[in-house]
Amino acid sequence: MHPSLLQDSVRGCPKEIPHNEKLLSLKYESLDYDNSENQLFLEEERRMSFLGFKCLEISRWVICGLIGFLTGLIACCIDIAVENLAGVKYYVVKQNIEKFTEVGGLSISLILWAVLNSAFVMLGAVIVAFFEPGAAGSGIPQIKCYLNGVKIPRVVRLKTLVVKVCGVICSVAGGLAVGKEGPMIHSGAVVAAGVSQGRSTSLKKDFKVGGYCGVLFSLEEGASFWNQMLTWRIFFASMISTFTLNFFLSIYNNKPGDLSSPGLINFGRFESDVSVCLLLSSPKPCGLLGALFNILNYWLTIFRIRYVHRPCLQVMEAMLVAAVTATVSFAMIYFSNDCQPLGPDQSEDYPLQLFCADGEYNSMATAFFNTPERSVRSLFHNPPGRLFYNPLTLSLFTLTYFFLACWTYGLTVSAGVFIPSLLIGAHRTLARLVSIMFVCRSLSQVWAVPGKYAFNGSCRGIVRMTLSLTVIMVEATGNVTYGLPIMLVLLTAKIVGDYFVEGLYDIHIKLQSVPFLHLEAPATSHWLTAREVMGAPVTCFNRIEKVGTIVDVLSNTSTNHNLGKICGLILRSQLIVLLKHKVRELARSRLTQRKLQLKDFRDAYPRFPPIQSIHVSQDERECMMDLTEFMNPTPYTVPQETSLPRVFKLFRALGLRHLVVVDSENRVVGLVTRKDLARYHLGKHGLEEMQLAQT
Repeated sequence: MHPSLLQDSVRGCPKEIPHNEKLLSLKYESLDYDNSENQLFLEEERRMSFLGFKCLEISRWVICGLIGFLTGLIACCIDIAVENLAGVKYYVVKQNIEKFTEVGGLSISLILWAVLNSAFVMLGAVIVAFFEPGAAGSGIPQIKCYLNGVKIPRVVRLKTLVVKVCGVICSVAGGLAVGKEGPMIHSGAVVAAGVSQGRSTSLKKDFKVGGYCGVLFSLEEGASFWNQMLTWRIFFASMISTFTLNFFLSIYNNKPGDLSSPGLINFGRFESDVSVCLLLSSPKPCGLLGALFNILNYWLTIFRIRYVHRPCLQVMEAMLVAAVTATVSFAMIYFSNDCQPLGPDQSEDYPLQLFCADGEYNSMATAFFNTPERSVRSLFHNPPGRLFYNPLTLSLFTLTYFFLACWTYGLTVSAGVFIPSLLIGAHRTLARLVSIMFVCRSLSQVWAVPGKYAFNGSCRGIVRMTLSLTVIMVEATGNVTYGLPIMLVLLTAKIVGDYFVEGLYDIHIKLQSVPFLHLEAPATSHWLTAREVMGAPVTCFNRIEKVGTIVDVLSNTSTNHNLGKICGLILRSQLIVLLKHKVRELARSRLTQRKLQLKDFRDAYPRFPPIQSIHVSQDERECMMDLTEFMNPTPYTVPQETSLPRVFKLFRALGLRHLVVVDSENRVVGLVTRKDLARYHLGKHGLEEMQLAQT
């Protein structure tokens, strides 16, 4: 017999590997980046002319440009909405505080502030918890998994995008210790997924702009990570996105044509000289502080998984955090006596006088009323003596904001952690610098640029994304001079932080039970072979199989397994499409049905119908189905003695979904999937942690 391999996920695991059915969630499937070179694919490619391929290439560039334009437009809308809502909230609370400052009754102002924050956050939490839970958090861990080859349910849907955009506006305007930059990565990914396919499953509408181009585009983006053309397309889309954002923001700011702002994050330009302070930053505390943040957030997330899993409880927790944030902020403002003089141009953002003298403002109030981006910009560029350069103010703000940010990340709201981590690091570093300045005034000339010191110290060890963070920080300041010091600090912080705990995104990926493949195979694993990590037995079909047998196997009602020489591989989704279109050969009359085309499989993507929706009569069960035309006759295979690192490299380099294991006679003996590799990579410690998180 010549069997054709069927399934992606198989049951069964060797005794040598710690295994628990709850170890990796069953809701996650692998993405199949590899082309199925079956007869339908080869026939379609053979029919396409040279001009057709050229038009296809142009279409890809047009799609990239459209993705960049839409992403920039969304970023512009988020930025404008956040600034306006934050400004309205500030003026409402400011008027109330000024009204009750002298006559008493500031508790009313506190209640007003807490109610406004809670109202914004409640709206953002409700739409996430009840309408689209996939929009929670920054979305970076989910997109990281998607690019790694794991299909995260509902992560790139239009509904997720709408909830993500509205949710992040509410979260930032609600005064939470969050940022809006992380969710923009998720939003851009949703736009790219939808535009490249040219259809929306949420709207149930096909715009007829993706088609063949969209399918090949998505396959190429997933598999060709180091592809040079892909790099240029990404660069092109990024430039279009940045230009779109800056163009519309310049119109909004009444400066048409002023495109000098470097995108969504703008920390302002530093002078070109590099001072000694950049070389004296403390990278070890960077890593230690980041490790502490991740450890605290890890245990807090486990608590939420156990006890705060209902939508109503998740909304109540988000409102509680918003109210506590407002209360703590108000208390710190009320008891702070750090008054700073207003600048000559009165250009401070959100100044609040409170108990300060005329011509002065409360720097602590400005710190909390500012959006996180504005606070970071002020720390980097305001001269000494302006805006909370009091060491006590800096220290109190850092300590408070650290715990608020740790508590906030992981709530059922759309929010990022990038800017809060910068703000925490900049405050802590600047507080240390100011203390040194007070102790050793003779070094005042050397420490003349505290903003640069704060800038370099703001690179935290929380997310451990060294290369991307370096690029972002350099771009946000418009000066490449600081690239080397930032990279050194980030690398050191990563090394120190990794000694204690993983990065924040990796922690949340593990807690979600995602079969994530790391860059390298586990150390000292060459002695393990494919036979020891594969799943077995494998469900197989003959080339020509009964429809009833196929339906039974897909419905998990058949327990028949057979082994034979492999001649091809076919996916479960492809079999369902064949059953839906009744592609079979009648047993007696030998009449064949309509010839299926590759377009029929694309039309069913990405939501293939479940097997339960396929109705097969008793007569149809006896019909035969020829799988030869639809299977991939050249699947990737490895001998059962192949080492684990070699198997790991094949999955990472080729973007595989599964790998067939054969014996010396080319008979199928097992199947390696991402979950098999991920189970081993977690090891005993990972197993214990996952059992604890899911108890």
